[in-house]
Amino acid sequence: MNERQKLQNVLKIGEFAQVSQVSIATLRHYEKLGLFKPAVLDPDTGYRYYALDQMSYLNRILVLKELGFSLEQIAYLIKEGISLERMRGMFQLRQAQIQQMIETEQARLTRIAAHLYHIEQEGKMPTYEIVPKNVDQLFVASLRATVPVVGGIDHSFRKIEAYLRSHTIFPASPSLLLLYSRSVEREEGLYIDVEAAIPISNSPPDNEQITVRTLAGGLMASTIHTGQDLFLGMAHASLYRWINDNGYRIVAPPRQIRLRHEEGLDPAEYITEVQFPIAGK
Repeated sequence: MNERQKLQNVLKIGEFAQVSQVSIATLRHYEKLGLFKPAVLDPDTGYRYYALDQMSYLNRILVLKELGFSLEQIAYLIKEGISLERMRGMFQLRQAQIQQMIETEQARLTRIAAHLYHIEQEGKMPTYEIVPKNVDQLFVASLRATVPVVGGIDHSFRKIEAYLRSHTIFPASPSLLLLYSRSVEREEGLYIDVEAAIPISNSPPDNEQITVRTLAGGLMASTIHTGQDLFLGMAHASLYRWINDNGYRIVAPPRQIRLRHEEGLDPAEYITEVQFPIAGK
């Protein structure tokens, strides 16, 4: 087939750019790099023409570019004959990374909204009823770890639940969190030192992560918070103020009892009891 016959089965560069949704400048740049060349070059006019069956090759380049590879790296990968299966695996990995980035940034936006709300509420602290009460000791399966604020706590609870299911053990009462003071700011977001705990009635064996132990009972300063967990800081502030005003001191990590915190529930409807273990000064 001579060059004239070939021209009957191809698209001009502008037509191919429109079909492939890639700019003419991009096609010319890829050609200059030797990455993607026209199927036919008219010797008389110098016009470039592309065949429709080149589209899959171009799409391979575009996928690798979206995955973050440089054009030089793409040229090497294509020359080495990267398989479709490997490309799919790379895409799925990148997809997971982007999803994590979206969730992290969404959580950042939510925290910013919470901080703005707190600023707007300065001088208008909601009224919390603080009640001193004695609580019984509690037998729990727990997992303490420094986890990301976004999703880390729920992940800890899922680990404990899976462990309990494997031993055919069911929770005895609402789950709770013990909050330790240490937090870590990392590139991907804020991490907190927290112990997730689920009360149980009988004892499975410990494993490398899950601890079975008894939480001490005793005197607690307690209040109820309704709404998103991000606004629990206001309940904590009210408890700190009450403890100082009434001559007590905090003697152990604060606890958050998840009275109503089911999966799928609107966070505005969460109900959490906040307890501070206290003793006289």
